[in-house]
Amino acid sequence: MRQHRLGRLWSTPSLALVLTLLLCSLLARASSAEENPVTDDNPLLASWDTPFGVPPFDRIASADYLPALRAAIAEHEEEVAAIVANPDPPTFENTIEALERSGALLERDTSTFFAINSANSDDVIRETARQISPELAAHSDAISLNRDLFARVKAVYDRRKSLELSAEQARLLEETHKRFVRSGAALPEESQDRLREINQRLAQLTQKFGQNLLEETNDFDLHISDPRDLGELPASLVAAAAEEAKRRGHEGGWSFTLQRPSCNPFLQYSPNRELRRRIFEGYAMRGNRGNEFDNNAVLLEIVNLRIERAQLMGYPTHADYVLSDNMAEEPVRVFELLDKVWEPTLRAAKAERDARAEILHQDGVDGPLRGWDWRYTTEKLRRAKYDLDEDMTRPYFEVNAVRDGVFAVAHRLFGLKFTELTEIPKWHEDQQVFRVDEANGSLLGILYLDFFARESKRGGAWMNALRPQSNLDGDVRPIVTTNFNFPPPTESGPSLLSFTEASTLFHEFGHALHALVSQVTYRSLSGTSVPRDFVEFPSQLMENWMGEPEVLRLFARHYQTKEIIPEELVRKIQATAKFNQGFATAEFMAACYLDMAWHTLDSPIHTDPREFEAQEMRRIAMIDEIIPRYRNTYFSHIFSGGYSAGYYSYLWSELLDADAFQAFEETRLFDPETAHRYRALLSAGGTVPGMELYRAFRGRDPEIAPLLERRGLIDGS
Repeated sequence: MRQHRLGRLWSTPSLALVLTLLLCSLLARASSAEENPVTDDNPLLASWDTPFGVPPFDRIASADYLPALRAAIAEHEEEVAAIVANPDPPTFENTIEALERSGALLERDTSTFFAINSANSDDVIRETARQISPELAAHSDAISLNRDLFARVKAVYDRRKSLELSAEQARLLEETHKRFVRSGAALPEESQDRLREINQRLAQLTQKFGQNLLEETNDFDLHISDPRDLGELPASLVAAAAEEAKRRGHEGGWSFTLQRPSCNPFLQYSPNRELRRRIFEGYAMRGNRGNEFDNNAVLLEIVNLRIERAQLMGYPTHADYVLSDNMAEEPVRVFELLDKVWEPTLRAAKAERDARAEILHQDGVDGPLRGWDWRYTTEKLRRAKYDLDEDMTRPYFEVNAVRDGVFAVAHRLFGLKFTELTEIPKWHEDQQVFRVDEANGSLLGILYLDFFARESKRGGAWMNALRPQSNLDGDVRPIVTTNFNFPPPTESGPSLLSFTEASTLFHEFGHALHALVSQVTYRSLSGTSVPRDFVEFPSQLMENWMGEPEVLRLFARHYQTKEIIPEELVRKIQATAKFNQGFATAEFMAACYLDMAWHTLDSPIHTDPREFEAQEMRRIAMIDEIIPRYRNTYFSHIFSGGYSAGYYSYLWSELLDADAFQAFEETRLFDPETAHRYRALLSAGGTVPGMELYRAFRGRDPEIAPLLERRGLIDGS
C-alpha cells in the first residue's frame, strides 16, 4: 500500500482572508504558547544539515511537531498571500510555479510527522494528529477555496494554448486547475463555507477511526500456557509469542495478538478450535464492540459527510467524485471489472469450502466449517496435497536475505546499487537506511526500511515519500520509507518470513522504486503522485519476480546452513501458486464491493453499519465461511486512509501487472530493452496519464485473461 502525502496545501484565499487567517493563526498559537512553545532550537523549523538532508530524527522530540506545524502553516500563508498580492498579471511562472514552490517547509514537516504518526507514534504524537488534522484541513480549504487565487490560475489556464509550455508544464497547469475545481473553488460562497466545515470534520473523524483501530488492536492478548495449543507453529513464531508474553507481563506461556504476523499463523496451526474462534472473532470485531473505541458511528458520519460533499461538488455520489480523477473514470467500470472476476471467484471459493469441510470432518468435528477453521484446514490440505507447509519455507526467507533479493532484482533490471548507511538519524533503532545509486555511481535517493511490528505502529505495510524528487530548483533526490509488520527477531533467532510476507517486501519496494527513479521537474507530479488505480501497478508488478526460480536462487538461502533453496521446494512453491485463490480473491473482492456499496450511496444513510455490511454480502452471495478482508469498523484503507471508492485499485492494478509481466516472460526476466521501457514508465511519475504510459510500455491496452489465469480462475492451458 502506498500512503499518499497530504494533498498539496498550495491554493490560497483573498488577501483579506489571508490576513484574517494570519491573525487567527497568531492568536491560536499565542493561546497555546505555554503548552506548545515555538523555540529557536526546534529542529523542524531549521535547515537540516544531516547527511543527504534526511530528517534529524535523533533531535526531534514528539512535542516539537505541533508548534512547528503551526509555524509552517503560517509561513505557507505568507507565501500564498504574496502570490495573491502580486500586482503583475498572472503568468505560469508567477502563479503556477510559485504555487508549486510554496509550502515547502509545511510539506517537509507534514511528511515527516505523518510518517512518524503511522510508524512510531506515542500519546503526544497521537494528540498532535488529533489537533493538527482539522487545522491542516482548514488551511488547505483556505487556499483552495479562494476566488482571487483561482482567478489567477484560471487566467493562466484559459491562455494555455498560447503559452508554448513544455509537456510537463502543460500537465502541471492542467492538474493545478483541476485540483482547484475539484476542491470547490468554483462553488458559491455558501457552499464553500459548508465544504470547509465538512472537510475539517472529516479530518477529525478519519484520525479518530485510525486511533480507535490502533487501540483495539493493541488491547487484545490471547495468552496460552498449554504447548499443545501451539500445534505445529514454526519455532521462530513460538519464540516471538513467548517474548510477547514476557513483554505483556506474563510469567510464562505465549501471547498472540491481532497483528497479522501473530494471529494468522495461530489460525493456521493451532488445533484448539475454541482458541482459534477467540482470536478470529477478536480480529473480526475490532472497532465493533460498543466500547469507547467503537467505529460504527464514526464511519457512518464519514459516509454521510462524503455524500454531502460530493453533491456540493456536483457529483451524485462520492464514488463518482473520486473516480472522475482515476483511470476507471466512473463506478460502472469498476463494477464491470469486479463482476467479471466475481463469478469464477465465488465458484472457486465454494469448491474450496467443500474440500475444507471434509478435512474438518475427518478431524472428528461435527457441524459446519466456520471462519476460524479456514486457515487451519487449508494448512492441512496444503500439506496433504503438496507436501508443503510454511515452516519448510521460512528458513529460506530471513528478512535481510529477502531485502537483498529485492535489491538484486533492482540491480539486474536497472543497475541500481544499495549501500547501507549506519550513521544516520532514524525514528526507531530497528530501521535500516540505504543509499541508492545509479550504475554510474551517481546518487539516486535514500531508502529507509522499517520491518517489524510494534505497538507504536499501525497495521499493514506501506510506503511514504519523506521528500519527493524534483528538478525545479536544483536536483532534489528523494527520501523514501517502506514500513512493514513482520515478526521481530528473538533471542533465539532472526526474523523469518512466510512466502506471503516476503512478497509484501517486494510489493512495498515496488512503490519505493516508483518514487526513487522519478525524473520530473515538479514535486507534485513526482513518483507515486498518480491516480489511485495506477499507483498499485508498479508495486504489484514487482511481486512477480519474487516467485521466479531464477530470482529465488539469488537470495533464498537457509539462514543457518546457507544452502540455496532446493529445486524441489521451489517446485512445490510454484505448484501452490493458485492454491486457496478462491478464498484470497473472495475476501479481497468482498472488501471491494463493500467499499463501493458505501460510496455509491446517493442519500444519507442511517442503517446500522453491521446490517449494511450483511446486506451487501447477501447481495453478492458471499459464503458465510469467508468474511471480507476488511470489515466496516477496521477498514482503515477507506475510512482513515486514501482508498475510499478506491480499494478496487489493487485488482485494477493487478489487471495491468499480470499483463505487463508477460512482456518480461515473452523475452526474459531481466531483458534490458523491456526493463528500459518499464523504467521510462516509472520515471514519468504523474506527468503523463497512466494508460498512456502503459500503452507506451506494452504497445496495447491490458487484457484480463492473464489475471484470471494467474489466480487459477480460468484454465490457462
